[in-house]
Amino acid sequence: MSDTEIRAGVEVEIEDEGATDDRDAERPVPEYPSLAAALEAVLMVVDEPIPAVSLAQALAVPTDQVEAALQELARDYAAHGRGFDLREVAGGWRYYSAADCAAVVERFVREGQQARLTQASLETLAVIAYQQPVTRARISAVRGVSVDGVIRTLTLRGLIEEVGTEAETGAHLYCTTGYFLERLGIASVDELPALAPYLPQVEALESDLV
Repeated sequence: MSDTEIRAGVEVEIEDEGATDDRDAERPVPEYPSLAAALEAVLMVVDEPIPAVSLAQALAVPTDQVEAALQELARDYAAHGRGFDLREVAGGWRYYSAADCAAVVERFVREGQQARLTQASLETLAVIAYQQPVTRARISAVRGVSVDGVIRTLTLRGLIEEVGTEAETGAHLYCTTGYFLERLGIASVDELPALAPYLPQVEALESDLV
């Protein structure tokens, strides 16, 4: 129901104070096992720290509840000596390998992982090698597909690393590592062969993405 008020000869509809609240209450709320489980599921797929407010919006839960749940998860992981922990870094939350497990992770990445790189990984690595420093968005534009999973794999293999952020967008920049040069047996990326025959679209993208 609404009332009508006369202002300067114009009828103005005034809604009841409870009307907006009623509509908000009717909005569907996503279903998930628990808030902790939902947060864990989302945090498992993010590649960059995600703010609590973004998590709250995605889960339709008040931000203070999300922050409390994140802090509780972080305390629980630490208390149980897990191989990973949950940290708040640069205004966002993300999973990281536990500091005590750094040696194990490094040994796995450097020595224990002998599987060949997939075609998708090789293509992504080539784009980074020739376009570095380069953002994830630019890499995706060159390849025409999402590269989130591949970026994570190449980072874990020690072939690429984050080297700051782009001034205009704040997006993370990626470069190849010394380990990449070592594996190829070259001293610098200047020794890489010409790329034009393999990725002719890169030059065209330069003008479009600047």
